[in-house]
Parts: sequence; C-alpha cells; structure tokens
Amino acid sequence: MKRPIVLCLTHTRDHYTIDRVMQEVAARGAEPIRVDVDTYPARVGLDAGFAPDGAPRPTLTTDGRTVAPEAVVGVWCRKLWAAKPPEGLDPQMAAACVREAISARDLWLAGFESRLTAAGAPVAIVNRPIAEQMAENKGRQLAAARACGLATPPTLVSNRPEAVRAFWYAQGGDVVAKMLTPYSISMSADSPFVYTSRIAEADLEALGGLRQSPMVFQRRVPKACELRVIVVGDRAFAGKIDARGSARGETDWRRASVGEVSWQPAALDDDLARRLCAVVERLGLIYGAADVIITPDGEPVFLEVNPSGEWGMIEAQLGAPIAAALARALVPDEPGSVETVR
Repeated sequence: MKRPIVLCLTHTRDHYTIDRVMQEVAARGAEPIRVDVDTYPARVGLDAGFAPDGAPRPTLTTDGRTVAPEAVVGVWCRKLWAAKPPEGLDPQMAAACVREAISARDLWLAGFESRLTAAGAPVAIVNRPIAEQMAENKGRQLAAARACGLATPPTLVSNRPEAVRAFWYAQGGDVVAKMLTPYSISMSADSPFVYTSRIAEADLEALGGLRQSPMVFQRRVPKACELRVIVVGDRAFAGKIDARGSARGETDWRRASVGEVSWQPAALDDDLARRLCAVVERLGLIYGAADVIITPDGEPVFLEVNPSGEWGMIEAQLGAPIAAALARALVPDEPGSVETVR
C-alpha cells in the first residue's frame, strides 16, 4: 500500500515555495510529486484518457513511473508554464506545437475536476485553471471586491485616448496606469514586465499605443503602507511594506532599490480578512494573493488579487505558515492509504 499523491505543478526554475509545500504535504501523510510542466511534452507524459463509461482518466508518467488517477487526492497548480519549442522549428509549426501542448495539458487537468479519490472525496485542485484564468481579469476582481464591501479606486479600462484624458482631468491629474491582466509571456528573467506608473499631463499626448492594447487607469490612492494578503480558503496571512521613501518604488514598490523596503509583520483586521477571503471565494479560487493599500486615515482600499501571486517572502521573512495552509487544502485530514503507482 502506498501513500496518496499530491501533484505539484510548477516549472524548472521554481524554488523554495514548491519545496516548502511539498514538505508540508509529506508531513500530512501524502506523497508530493513535482511536475515541471515546462518540460511537457518532451520529458513528461500526460494521458487524457477516458474509461468505457466516459469517466476521465488523467494519467501522469514522469521519471519512469506512471501515476494512475485513483492515486491522486490533490493537484496544486502552482505555475503552468508552456515549454519552448525546439530551436530551428518552423515558427508556424512551433506555435502550433505549443498551442496543442497547452490544450492537451488543460484537458488532462480538467479530468481531475470530476474525479473522486479512493476515499470518495473530490480531488482538491488549487486553483482550477479555468477559474484562475477568469479571475486574472482586474475588472472581475474589482467587481467582486465591491460586492464584498471593499473600497476600490475610481477606475477606467479603455483604448480611447480621449476617454483617458477626460478621466485624468476628472481625477485631478492623480492617475496611475497598469495592465488589465498579468503580463507574463515567459519565465526568463529578461521577459517584459509592466509596472504601475503615474500618468503626467505630458503623457496624455502619447496615448496612441492604446489602439494596440487597452490599459487600466485608476485614481492614485495615498498610502500609509501596502499589504500583501495571502488567502488560502478561510485563512489569511499578511505582510506590509512601506515604500513612500523610495523615489522609484513609491508608486510600485517592486521598483524600489535593494535595501529601500522590507516586509514587516501586519496585524490584519478580522473584518478585512473575512472580506478578502470572500473575494477569493467569489472568484472561484482557493488561493489568492491580494494587494491592499492602507491610506493615511487607516482605510483599506482593494487593488487586486493575483490568483498565482508570490508568497515566499511572507513565509520566509515573517514566518507565516502559508505552505502548511496550502498542504491542508490539498490533503484530506485523514487521507488513508490507496494504491498509488504502478
């Protein structure tokens, strides 16, 4: 008899967070199996099969072993990167190969959504890819936050320069711009990244790029500090950062120079914690990393929630037991023993 299995889906450059969750999964009596999805289809086998009665049978083959779906009690979709096609492949063929691999991977993952474990419980999936894809849209996030009673900044999403100019003047010129969805096209360190940036009046005459890509424009929210709140089900863990002293990082703390800012413990108000957990649930997620500004008057203002946002710094620097909370979401309290690998 083997231990039940939790599949941990990530990429080859992922460290610490994946290791911590795998440690906590093992501590709960299950066997974690790391799957670097950026090595699929070259080095990982995924079979999206179906039984005679139509039931899905998503099977994994990796490192010379095959894992049957009955063995799996949880799937952690930490990061779902696509593999790069082989060099020298015709560009159209390369794009088709990547597209087919992503579709096949998603079909394989969807097979776990309707399966039961050997103990008769649904397979725990953190987060379901389709829910995460929909939840990445900041417009949906803002609507969910308002429905849960959270304050949000005045916002405009537009591709029309004239609408942006009108919004800028209506907000007294105190406006920032950001992307509508996470802008990640690869996991390489030199991949493009778009920071939140203030819009000056001179910028209003250089908005032609909106015709190629609309953006989000929001009234700038004054800050006492910023919170990163990690939600796992009904639990919330918070850290705070104060970047007001950084010339580069005041608008977006990620632009601050090394040593200018650091994460500090944050006492999270119970009501705010409940509302943020409700936002994550409303978006169909189990996990989410929420960003909140605390104004100088002490008011929390919701900015966004990243369905796959980073949390390693909150655990490593502040000791928050986030990995344990994720393992708890992935493994039943008493997983029992099942046949896992053939």
